[in-house]
Amino acid sequence: MGDDPERWRTFPGERLVVAVARTVTSTVRVLDVLRPVLRDDPRVHLVFAFDPTSAFNDGVHALLRSVGARVLPWHQLPRTDPHLIITATENADLTTAPHTCPVLVLPHGVGFHKVVPDSRSDRDRLAGVVPDELLRSGRARLAISHPDQAAQLAAVHPATAGRTLLVGDPCYDALLDGRALRGQYRRALGVADGRRLIMLSSTWRDHSVLGRDAALPARLLAELPLDDYAVALVTHPNITSAHGRQALRSHLDSAHDAGLLTIPPTAGWQATLLAADLLIGDHGSVTFYGAALGTPLLLGAFGDDEAVAGTPMAELGRIAPRLRPDAPLRPQIERALGRGRAAGDDTAERLRKVGESAFAAPGRALALLRSAVYDLLDLSEPTGPPPRRAPEPPVPQDRPEPTTACHVHTSLTGDPDGPDGPRISVERTPAAVAAHSCGARGDAPEGPFRHLSCADDERDRQWPESASVLVRRDPADTVVAADRWIDDTLARYPGCLLAAVTVAGRGCRAGLRDGRTVEVSATGRLDDATVLASAVYACLRAGRPPEGFATLALGDRTEDAVLRLTRRASRPRPGG
Repeated sequence: MGDDPERWRTFPGERLVVAVARTVTSTVRVLDVLRPVLRDDPRVHLVFAFDPTSAFNDGVHALLRSVGARVLPWHQLPRTDPHLIITATENADLTTAPHTCPVLVLPHGVGFHKVVPDSRSDRDRLAGVVPDELLRSGRARLAISHPDQAAQLAAVHPATAGRTLLVGDPCYDALLDGRALRGQYRRALGVADGRRLIMLSSTWRDHSVLGRDAALPARLLAELPLDDYAVALVTHPNITSAHGRQALRSHLDSAHDAGLLTIPPTAGWQATLLAADLLIGDHGSVTFYGAALGTPLLLGAFGDDEAVAGTPMAELGRIAPRLRPDAPLRPQIERALGRGRAAGDDTAERLRKVGESAFAAPGRALALLRSAVYDLLDLSEPTGPPPRRAPEPPVPQDRPEPTTACHVHTSLTGDPDGPDGPRISVERTPAAVAAHSCGARGDAPEGPFRHLSCADDERDRQWPESASVLVRRDPADTVVAADRWIDDTLARYPGCLLAAVTVAGRGCRAGLRDGRTVEVSATGRLDDATVLASAVYACLRAGRPPEGFATLALGDRTEDAVLRLTRRASRPRPGG
């Protein structure tokens, strides 16, 4: 690069490979495969050429800088003499430069199943196919993941005949290798406590999940109990490139406040998919990978007009169950997870087979790709197989803070006079997405009851000012300190009915306005002050004395609880 480059090199190199970086999506795919393919080989000199002509080039430079790549300005490309050009974008203009080297075109998704707008005209085109001019030059080689794709391409573009290379799919292989690390990925996302992870995957344009319903993440969080479910979102890089990260964050602001896990589009989606219990997707490649892995699937949207007829993706769209946006979401999620599924339903197995039908030679993709690359470079391959690395653990962007304001639904069942007392069930949903709820439940005489519970240090001040239950997040050192805080809180917030705080070694202390206090504790892990205070609130709403034994249920977890009625040491404030 530059004038007289041989003078400055430490590694002389025998071959120059230029990787074209045009969009974030295509650049990520090239980065993922070139590192293991060219591993430990100083004979190959690799540089990236940045093509600035895409409408979706925002973020490419930052991505290349993050990995320390050497970047060649696009105007300098004609002055280089590469031995091989590798690209995962079909839109780069590689015919005007005086190069004669081969061009290896990698797919940046699954197969050739999608019709997209043509940047060179006002028509649509088949995604993944380079212009006919480059095909006719004889330089292009199209990497395919299944032999059927060669026949598909030849039928649409005869110039591709004899120009395809079967290499499998390295991304699919990485997913297969990562299945054993599912537990690690769930822990990285903070969902290792038995909750179910719902993953949303959205491609771009108006037929995508977010294009159809940008409020879907918030609606899910509003309907699914936060102690039972977590929701993660993966978006196509073109969404951020077109609208900006700030705009995307703004459109999903309530969902972020409610705990939405936003996975960077450049890394982490593979591990998140492996961690997921259910995938809500569309006609994007992530959905197809999920189907091939056997992940339970719902289509939140599907671009029927964009899916190419006769392809596995079109077949997936035909048989996969679809999410009904006009119906409550929770029952649909539970059915998709296997609850209430009719006997003999083979949809999941059919989807898995459709997914697998796009991938040949599983487990061998990197080896096949390396052989193809070194054959095109006319170099002997390095000894030993290329490494097969499972995906890195996911790191969410803007990891959400703990939910400190929530609507709590409680109900009492069973015999309150029995030896074990009543069963008190508690469900919580974030208050930040209450506007997206499908409707409030309750309040029947025996429940379910609904109340707003909030931490006293909640920054959105609308919630503590209207909460029925206020909770102090930091434990009190002594009972006296706890009672003093309870009295101060009840005086400061006249709409609050109950104030609760944990006391070190003494469980939770919940104070009422009449001076009574309930000491409540539970065995096991249900020692959250919000949950324990909700048990007291449920007893009061049901007209039952808040004392004695009870079984406390939070999601699938149950613990023994005991409530003891007493009085605070301090005197109630005037007006209490």
